[in-house]
Amino acid sequence: MSRNKEKIYYTASWGKDAGQRIATGIFTFTHPVNATQRKHNKESSHFLEIKRSQLTLDRQAIGTAVLPTHRLKANFLDFYEDFVRDNRQAGNRHLEGSLLHFKSFVKKKYLSPIGVTEDLSSQFQKYLLDHFNGDTPANYFSRFKKVLKAATRQGYFRFNPAEDLPAKSNRNKVRKDHLESEEYIQLLNTPCLNEEVRESFLFCCYTGMRWCDIKLLEWRHIGKDGNTAVIVQEKTKGEHFTPLLSPLSTGEG
Repeated sequence: MSRNKEKIYYTASWGKDAGQRIATGIFTFTHPVNATQRKHNKESSHFLEIKRSQLTLDRQAIGTAVLPTHRLKANFLDFYEDFVRDNRQAGNRHLEGSLLHFKSFVKKKYLSPIGVTEDLSSQFQKYLLDHFNGDTPANYFSRFKKVLKAATRQGYFRFNPAEDLPAKSNRNKVRKDHLESEEYIQLLNTPCLNEEVRESFLFCCYTGMRWCDIKLLEWRHIGKDGNTAVIVQEKTKGEHFTPLLSPLSTGEG
């Protein structure tokens, strides 16, 4: 009760130990003086009953694999975002990418779990295959399936909507351009205002390393024979032995 005894505040309690009593945030007027306060008391009593039922379900679900329905998010995109936040991995952006492109695909801010069907999942897979090459569609869709699997376990779906849809890659849809030897020689003879950028790019050409790997290179990464570089790749975290080839002639002199 408030100090002036005009309001009654309610708490939920299931024991006398620490953490076994919580405030509901709901109050009623001790002596309602008008229709507004009487309506407030009536609605507060209704909310208290709902709160009591929810807390009872929460207590009964402890130790089981069942998640009470009031704990489920009405917007599946909210569940997706929470899953990405809780399962983010350093150096791997496939999970975040799957969420980003799923939002671009559905083109809406609200998506009810009932709207996530096998047909929608199949359409999302086609969207990825139409927009990306190589293993990217498979990587994004496999993360999408991982989200649906977690959602199914938590009670959002009776059956995983994407269970029977395999993650597919998009092989050889677009052939990537490569430098021919003549083009490389021309590049060597082309002036560059930033010599460090030029040398870094040429080093990438010779080794096949990514820029994020070569920018971290130190002399200790070069083998004693001077013909090998040993690095741990930033993206894959795997150790790689890269031969250092002799430069091609520029054709000068």
